[in-house]
Amino acid sequence: MKEYKTKNLRNLGIIGHSGSGKTTLADAILYRTKSNDRFGKVDEETSVFDFDSEEKKRRISLSTSVAHCEWKDVKINLVDMPGYFDFVGEMIEGLRAIDVALIVLTGTSGVQVGTEKAWEYVNECKLPRAFYINKLDRENSNFEKTLDSLKTKFGISVVPIQYPIGEELGFMGVINVISNKARVYNPQKDDIEDAEVPEKLKDKVEECKNMIIEAVAETDEELLEKYFSEGTLSDEEIYSGLIKGCASGDIAPVMCGSALTGRGIKSLLDDVIECFPSPEEVEGKKAKDLKNNKDININISEDAPFSAFVFKTIADPFIGKLSMFRVLTGKAKPDISVYNPDKEKQEKLGSLYFMKGKQQIQADKIIAGDIGAVTKLQYTSTGDTLCDNNFIVLYDKVLFPKPAISMAVVPKSKNDEEKISSGLARLLEEDPTFTVSRDTENAETIISGTGETHLEVITSKLKNKFGVEVALQTPKIPYRETIRKVSDVQGKHKKQSGGHGQYGDVKIKFEPRFDGDDLEFVDKVVGGVVPRQYIPAVEKGLKECILQGVLAGYPVIRLKATLHDGSYHPVDSSEMSFKMAASLAFKKGMQEAEPLILEPIMSVEIFVPDEYMGDIIGDINKKRGRVLGMEQVGKLQKIIAEVPQSEMFKYATDLRSMTQARGSFTMKFERYEEVPPSETTKIIEERKKEKEAL
Repeated sequence: MKEYKTKNLRNLGIIGHSGSGKTTLADAILYRTKSNDRFGKVDEETSVFDFDSEEKKRRISLSTSVAHCEWKDVKINLVDMPGYFDFVGEMIEGLRAIDVALIVLTGTSGVQVGTEKAWEYVNECKLPRAFYINKLDRENSNFEKTLDSLKTKFGISVVPIQYPIGEELGFMGVINVISNKARVYNPQKDDIEDAEVPEKLKDKVEECKNMIIEAVAETDEELLEKYFSEGTLSDEEIYSGLIKGCASGDIAPVMCGSALTGRGIKSLLDDVIECFPSPEEVEGKKAKDLKNNKDININISEDAPFSAFVFKTIADPFIGKLSMFRVLTGKAKPDISVYNPDKEKQEKLGSLYFMKGKQQIQADKIIAGDIGAVTKLQYTSTGDTLCDNNFIVLYDKVLFPKPAISMAVVPKSKNDEEKISSGLARLLEEDPTFTVSRDTENAETIISGTGETHLEVITSKLKNKFGVEVALQTPKIPYRETIRKVSDVQGKHKKQSGGHGQYGDVKIKFEPRFDGDDLEFVDKVVGGVVPRQYIPAVEKGLKECILQGVLAGYPVIRLKATLHDGSYHPVDSSEMSFKMAASLAFKKGMQEAEPLILEPIMSVEIFVPDEYMGDIIGDINKKRGRVLGMEQVGKLQKIIAEVPQSEMFKYATDLRSMTQARGSFTMKFERYEEVPPSETTKIIEERKKEKEAL
């Protein structure tokens, strides 16, 4: 494969709202640069980027994929990221591999939630960004209106460096505002050709160019002085100012076109090369120098010793683990030994590859700024650093969102438990936004993720990749039982059946405990009415009994039991007899002390824009919750509430629909509280059905 220098690389991440045409744009770029001999299409299941069977079925991107192309001796790595909110973890991974984020939106829908979210994530990562207004050939598309909405939403740093020729079905091509050149579609040749700027658009193009000059001048003092004295800047100065302004994030260039028809693609590629920074020109990456224990900034450079960041892992049942990484300094070569400071282990790099969707292209080296992959690393996972043994640095970890929804995994075949376990373990390597836990009380495997679709995709991957079918169901709620009143009861176990009999007799006072959940056992026996050697048996008997309460068989908490009287038989008494006596006392004592069911209450923090406050508070009240307080956090309101766990299993979906996906929440267990009487009856009935079904 052709060799490139770091300055001849561009790493372009394609992000934005789901359905804005990101993958089509990436496929169109591969086709127009002749990197692919056919135009891969999502709807025809031929896309280079959406190659997974689940992506083909759903017609949306589910994971970040990479491919490269060449344009005018520059290698462009395209990193296509999902726009669907359940797969935000994939976007967060992809952002660590790129130098510029191209936020795609459509001329028909304008700024959507996904556009805003993409801008927020790019801001958090402090990445250069640009906009691409897609689908200008569609009915009701409007470039000017979309541009205005971008400027209103994101500020004056948004500048158009391209302008469309024609609109809707009459969209014919694109003008490069700086060079004042046009590219227009020629229907006779079915190709894009250079052309003159139409007369009626010359004033508009001049207006856009002035906007660029002003934005560029504001990012550099020398240029500002020249602009004030001469009233303009040369094209060369504009380009160099644009690269600087884009690299620092002060300017967000706007480009336009139609990915599906290919109009505007070549102009986009020209501007990617001329206006976007190369890896050498972007800000340094934050890292920790472990040798000297200090924070440093590392510029992307071929001259320094090797270091790389692993941004994604693919679990493949055939080739094993594939680690995708970006080289930040030096170069990666096959068979070199490197150090993983995250795991404090040595790793050996095997065969190296460049990725083109699912295709792996053998590489003899991967230089600083470039993206590659390596198979079968033993210890390395997503977010790890790899480095030369004489250059031990640690790049910032990837911060993933916490899971927001949990479901129980139910095997369709009884013998699949082990397969499920190993399949989930492999998928965990691939996707750090989901977790697996075991609920031992209810013997359930619980998977947690960012949304319902996310969990459905995980179960589909289990089936397609590891051949195991599962169903998802709402996890069982860990209810508890306790008592409301005091009871003082006798438990007498007496059995005579020839030979040695059984005899145990205890009197126990049961009362609610307010200073802890565990059983508090108090021995107040006097005069040896219950011999000392049998008292531990009474306590043990009670500890076994509290695992199943008398109402619905849930564990009992907050119980104090005081053994204060009893009797024994010198021959027939035994530990077993006193355990049985304690069990009889427990059942009787619980019934007499007004047993009740407790439910887990969750502490919830919900972050939403002001306009959704009323809906959220109303919904919390409907869920038997209570709002404890509110406070402003940046541009959002934080609502602090307590809500029963049973009402929160689908809250990720509810919140998304109530806030158009602008809201988020965190949740943790707070305490147990009494269940209302109406709910108690339902719980007892459901528990009864569960036991009958076993």
